[in-house]
Amino acid sequence: MSDTVNRLPGQAAAALEKIVGENLQAGVFPAAAMTVVSDGAVLLNAAWGWLDPEMRAHPTRPDSLFDLASITKVFTETAFLSLLAAQGLSLHTPLVEIVPEFGAGGMRPLDGGQDPHTKAHLPMPEGAAGQTVDPARVTFWHLLTHTSGLAPWRDVFNAAGAAPMPPDQPDPVSRAARWSRGLAALCGYPFVAQPDGMVRYSDLGLMLLGEAASRLHGTPGELDKAIQARVVEPLGLHSVTYNPVGNGRDIGTIAPTEDDPGWRGRRVWGEVHDENACGVGGGAGHAGLFASAHNVAALGQAWLEDDARLRIPRTLMDEARREQARNGFRFGLGWMLRAEEGASASERFSIDSYGHTGFTGTSLWVDPVARLVVACLTNRVYPGREKEGIHAFRRAVHEVLAGMDIG
Repeated sequence: MSDTVNRLPGQAAAALEKIVGENLQAGVFPAAAMTVVSDGAVLLNAAWGWLDPEMRAHPTRPDSLFDLASITKVFTETAFLSLLAAQGLSLHTPLVEIVPEFGAGGMRPLDGGQDPHTKAHLPMPEGAAGQTVDPARVTFWHLLTHTSGLAPWRDVFNAAGAAPMPPDQPDPVSRAARWSRGLAALCGYPFVAQPDGMVRYSDLGLMLLGEAASRLHGTPGELDKAIQARVVEPLGLHSVTYNPVGNGRDIGTIAPTEDDPGWRGRRVWGEVHDENACGVGGGAGHAGLFASAHNVAALGQAWLEDDARLRIPRTLMDEARREQARNGFRFGLGWMLRAEEGASASERFSIDSYGHTGFTGTSLWVDPVARLVVACLTNRVYPGREKEGIHAFRRAVHEVLAGMDIG
């Protein structure tokens, strides 16, 4: 949907405009797009700001593409659960049954992992010295609930090869070669804990889940094809893509993200912000998808409605939206669930609500009680990843929308 729609109640519309305007003025982000669906009807499909704020060029449109960051995980999860059902497999099937090389090296040691910001190696967890982990114990359930014991982050991009060329230029290293090297690294890293049911939010787990999904679909190493076939095409989500410039999207329709002088040596525009997703070929199970707010909301609406086009049994969808594990935050299967307190989603949303956020400043939230879906996309990392304000902005938006009277 490219047209602007605003059918919000007047008080809510005014409050939302004020919140967005203040955050644009404060430089929390230069561009934003939002879609709000209530009981199946689009109440808002709108955009604010500029894709090129310095030149005040390319005004943001409702159909502008944003780097979804970790909202990619929800697309991966959706494709995977559809394929799991089609193959008759269980959530407790070991990953090595589909990705055998994950266990080929045998027992692995523990270490402290790496800090995703400084890239520094972290100290060994207390009492972990000498422990080993059998990777064959890791199941799909562990990956979906972030309880696998895998590190939250590793510098996979360094294992995959040199920084890629800009998105409008040919890369001398093929996407297949980049992913092959990245997968080999993923299958060899030490763990940081046993697969013990404790939540340690891990991008690595979703990268591996994405590979499992691609193999279940019959296209190893090509997760994009699995997501296209199991999610994008059935729901008609035509904006959703990895590597948007390489797939024919005009860079003037894409929200840029952070300046990256250290690794890529350029402003990130038309390519994924996340280094690991970029390094392994432009996308993986944890990050890399670009989409419009309307298409992100449409995925949320499909989950709200138990949409048969997703080909996920209702019992499995219910499991995905039910609490499976917690560490202060609550997790379903791939979904974040509304925290009982201190959530970035409004506490006016029901405790049954679920969604996901993304590091670039994106969010999708679904409240099955209010029958409300909110997709809010920004490029809050444009001024740098340390810029504050996105959590307060997101919460303020959710407060307005969860509390509105649509009579």
